[in-house]
Amino acid sequence: MSQELATTVASEQPQKEKINLLGFSASRLAEFFEEIGEKRFRATQVIKWIHQEGECDFDAMTNISKELRAKLHDIAEVKLPEVVNCQDSVDGTRKWLIRVDGGSCIEMVYIPERERGTLCVSSQIGCALDCSFCATGKQGFNRDLTAAEIIGQLWIAADSFGQFMPKGKRRVTNVVMMGMGEPLMNFDNVVAAMGIMLEDNAYGLSKRRVTLSTAGVVPQLDKLGDVSDVSLAISLHAPNDELRNQLVPINRKYPLAQFIESAKNYIEKMPDNRRKVTVEYTLMDQVNDRSVHARELVELLKDLPCKINLIPFNSFPGSGYKTVTNTALDRFRDILVAGGYTVMVRTTRGDDIAAACGQLAGEVNDRTKRQARYKKRLNEIESLNIIE
Repeated sequence: MSQELATTVASEQPQKEKINLLGFSASRLAEFFEEIGEKRFRATQVIKWIHQEGECDFDAMTNISKELRAKLHDIAEVKLPEVVNCQDSVDGTRKWLIRVDGGSCIEMVYIPERERGTLCVSSQIGCALDCSFCATGKQGFNRDLTAAEIIGQLWIAADSFGQFMPKGKRRVTNVVMMGMGEPLMNFDNVVAAMGIMLEDNAYGLSKRRVTLSTAGVVPQLDKLGDVSDVSLAISLHAPNDELRNQLVPINRKYPLAQFIESAKNYIEKMPDNRRKVTVEYTLMDQVNDRSVHARELVELLKDLPCKINLIPFNSFPGSGYKTVTNTALDRFRDILVAGGYTVMVRTTRGDDIAAACGQLAGEVNDRTKRQARYKKRLNEIESLNIIE
């Protein structure tokens, strides 16, 4: 065979897909090196390069041999999601639009506060749960994110703030799995990514500074305590099943009593008996903000060690809901405080760049057709407004 023909044939052969090491935990990375005939300790070196030094080029990993670097080039890579754009709010909040394999885009948000910086990370492209007050659910659902696509968000944020630079300051001190998607519907990838967040040789975050938020996927929550001990937040938003069935449809499958019991069981598995669940409650005007709702919530949570986070609803086009009034918010909070609960009111951040709680939308190649139905309804509403 001529050299020219041989080159042509080789170029037409399908290229073997490289293994992306970005989402590999320390233990999985050690297994990988063992599988390719290398010592397991190489995992510690490489995971430090990727997640502490921010290095994606094997050639720059100077404490591993040239032979191993060449081998890694042939079979592996450190591949990050693509940053499409980045917006900064007047209040310091930063939002990224990130493209993942397949062309869809997800969003993540960084919220700076006086003593910490919280990164709100996405776990899915869209969301299948379709909570009525959340913009993500209206985008429909495409797929789960891989562990690499989840941890890649933290890598991008850390790099954005110069955290990987020599003497770089840690700007991302907390991570919350509260972005696009329901984390427990993507159980394995989320657990793997959180493991890297907690890994001493990676980001070294405390288990108290990594929080998973769930709307109530009870079977997966029951499993979570066996493999992880991160902080837990539960998205409640209603104090009774009748109202929650309307706001959070998964409640029809796993009602409140079952959800609360599962959350209680989770923290009882924790070695630290002082842990509390964070209860998230989005307040909407004349929907779930009445005094009777507050009293019902006091009773519902009486056996659950918890603190309550009240979130004024953040509007988005066609939602049909309005934010709670200050009067109703204060009344609701006061009833909870009188009931003995620690209550925080979440300040709306990043609203000018659509980065506030419940506003993340991304660009989802919707497989559920929900996005088309939602847009049709929006058009119908706009037509009625024009006629009126």
